[in-house]
Amino acid sequence: MLASFRKNLRFWLATGPLATYGFDRFIPLSVSESETMLPKRPALQWHVLLMPLFFIPLLTYWIIGPAYITDTRTFLLGTLLNFSLSGCCILTLNFLTQRVIRRYPDLNQIWLRVWRMLLVFGIVTPAYILGGIFIYDHFHLFGYQHNPNLTVKILFYNALVNIVSVGIDETVYSLTKWRESALEQEKLKEVTLQSQYESLKHQVNPHFLFNSLNSLSSLIADEPEQADEFLYEMANVYRYLLQTNKTGSLDGASELTTLETELKFIESYYHLLKTRYRAGIDLKMAVSPEFLTHRLPPLTLQMLVENAVKHNIVAASKPLLLEITTIPTADDLGSNKPVRQAGRSTKTASGGWLIVRNNLQRKNNRMASNQIGLTNIAAKYRLLGHAEPIIQDDDGYFTITLSLFPPTSSS
Repeated sequence: MLASFRKNLRFWLATGPLATYGFDRFIPLSVSESETMLPKRPALQWHVLLMPLFFIPLLTYWIIGPAYITDTRTFLLGTLLNFSLSGCCILTLNFLTQRVIRRYPDLNQIWLRVWRMLLVFGIVTPAYILGGIFIYDHFHLFGYQHNPNLTVKILFYNALVNIVSVGIDETVYSLTKWRESALEQEKLKEVTLQSQYESLKHQVNPHFLFNSLNSLSSLIADEPEQADEFLYEMANVYRYLLQTNKTGSLDGASELTTLETELKFIESYYHLLKTRYRAGIDLKMAVSPEFLTHRLPPLTLQMLVENAVKHNIVAASKPLLLEITTIPTADDLGSNKPVRQAGRSTKTASGGWLIVRNNLQRKNNRMASNQIGLTNIAAKYRLLGHAEPIIQDDDGYFTITLSLFPPTSSS
């Protein structure tokens, strides 16, 4: 109950009117959700090492002089003061650099990220250094006398330390992100191939072939013209499955198809189901033309339709009603609140939403669902860095809400 409420609240904060403020990050994740998150960049790891171990003791010696080494009391108090100032400086840098990282996290944003990091370092560290020198001079700590040349020297070496720190940290971050990206590509290929295998397995298994060929046999004898149409649609179904499998095998990590292509395939797939179940099944599509060039993973709709047929009664007396619609924003979901989301969304949807819904009339002896279809869809969205499917199971309907990917620039 609490976990469901937490997910709902996080989703609303991430996609609703407050999305731009990032309030969703203040809602704690469950253990399972945390495990799906990519590792967070350890901010300032090299800068934290360089400042205390090298630059701060050197800076303290320049300010205080030989007494810093020869007098134990001066050494302890001077070290304590400067390490306290450097600690506050590091906390400030950590806060500001994390904001830069969250805004520009991708590999292709390296220069946007680097020059902003250098700007942050170039403002924050001199401010703390000059503030520390002011404290030494104002209170005459350890006999300090202000020396402008020494101040310029300190600021110069501080600038060098900043450049080295940002350079090393950015190099480590970019290499880590590249490795994570490569791992995600491999995982996405694996999920894509698994999805294609499951879809193809369901379509070419003897049960499906028997039903399809049995329907075709009946049509040949009684309705030859409809038999031709059925055979044509059946060929379309298998052609799309094989083309998708071939394309995905070559480039599974980047393969997305347009909504228009998926809908044409579903029309062929629905024709086979309609021929078999007659009045027992009905499909209504209300898709806005503006979303036809938007994209989604291939075979997504087929998995959802097949899942609905598999787990619900399909009969003329109790027809299964399928609906496929689109909405432009998450706000248009209205009062339908998601009961669960497959995982933490890494991004909000920017291309609209696709809703697939069916009335609930579960079979009394329904088979236990292994959730492979829904799991594969969710995994694809997660690895592609998109808002994951929202699953609703209430008010007599089972609803899946999918975020659409924006169309390509050439569309």
